[in-house]
Amino acid sequence: MPRFAILTHDHPFPHWDFLLEDGDACRTWRLLSEPSTTCTIPAERIADHRLTYLDYEGPVSGGRGQVSRLDGGNFIWLHDAEDCIEVELHGSRFQVFSTLERHLDGDWTATFHERR
Repeated sequence: MPRFAILTHDHPFPHWDFLLEDGDACRTWRLLSEPSTTCTIPAERIADHRLTYLDYEGPVSGGRGQVSRLDGGNFIWLHDAEDCIEVELHGSRFQVFSTLERHLDGDWTATFHERR
């Protein structure tokens, strides 16, 4: 089962990196507010990250701040399309469904839904 991580990252401004393992890299989104099941979160698709970041905490090379782990675990792909990704997260903190959606204007949002 593939792994995920949500990292608190303080550079270039406070945000959360949401990483989904996909083969030999992690698809990654920058979440502009802390993950929560109570709201839709603005997100930005950023460059894929190395698998190392699924377990890493500490300084990021090149003076790019620090990361610490908010949550991590395994996930199940439910839907994987260019403009919509749905996964079921099995983490220590989040045991929820998550949807990443790209809108017509190109902006992404993330939602975290309680399991029913």
